Amino acid sequence: MTRTGLVHQALRYGSDDEFLAGTAEHARAGLDDGDTVLAVVSAHNISLLAGALGDRSGEVEFVDVRDWYDYPSRTLGRYHAYCDRLGPDRHARVIGEPVWTGRSDFETHEWLRYESLLNVVFAGTGHRILCPYDTRTLPDAVVRGAARTHPELAGESGTLYADPADFCAECDEHRPAALSAGPQDIRFARGRSAAVRRALTAYARGLGLPEQRTHDLVAAVHETVVNSVRHGGGQGVVRLHSDPDYVICEIRDDGSHASAPRPRLPGHLPPRPHAASGHGMWLVRQLSDLVADDLDPAGSVVRLYFRHRHPVSPLREG
Repeated sequence: MTRTGLVHQALRYGSDDEFLAGTAEHARAGLDDGDTVLAVVSAHNISLLAGALGDRSGEVEFVDVRDWYDYPSRTLGRYHAYCDRLGPDRHARVIGEPVWTGRSDFETHEWLRYESLLNVVFAGTGHRILCPYDTRTLPDAVVRGAARTHPELAGESGTLYADPADFCAECDEHRPAALSAGPQDIRFARGRSAAVRRALTAYARGLGLPEQRTHDLVAAVHETVVNSVRHGGGQGVVRLHSDPDYVICEIRDDGSHASAPRPRLPGHLPPRPHAASGHGMWLVRQLSDLVADDLDPAGSVVRLYFRHRHPVSPLREG
């Protein structure tokens, strides 16, 4: 079967029966159509859905939500890699339920951004994605947000769907403030990337970060610095801060002041394997836990967030 349009729906449910009414039908329809059916939900909902599907549950791939929904960019990368492995002739029928509990306002809006970006990343693929939202436990703002990030609401009429570019601009307003200058600032310029890497490594190890976290931090910041040198006037500063949750690295450049359009959704869309550009910010987002960027020819600011404890999911805590 040839399908070109993405179907991205939100299922707002208030009981286990309502969850099953939407998800079981979605899964059965996918199996009947010959789709690959993937359900990434909580252990409780895996049990519910597998029981409802009976013998057909063996045809569905179940993944515990804690294994996939840690941070938005990496979750987006997992789904992209999964669908890419299917090849152009297979379609995915996905049930994916993000983890919303224990999120800060900033984190919540980054997950809302993720839901909106799915419409861009998988546009024209023919995949079908159903995202359940449990109205019994979720904040009202998240439940309302489902109508703005999904073109369709399962079992409901009407939608307040917002264009992803506009919605992402709204999410930008919930980012934390920029860092202030401090004694640990690291100046960078052409030819000084090795010195930046050494200073970053010393800083991360001084905080007691695990070796893999240190490697990710240094690699992500270095890639951002290289981009700033190349496109941002050749010099700038890395500002460092550690709070109880995150190590924050902010890369600021002086800007090239050349007239150039701002990149559209930089690093959110996976680059083509042989593309000449576009790999840097994608790599940065995969290595970092969260990224906030303001890319401007007059001077760009990119903040990278690395959680002290990693990997982590709110469902694993306490």
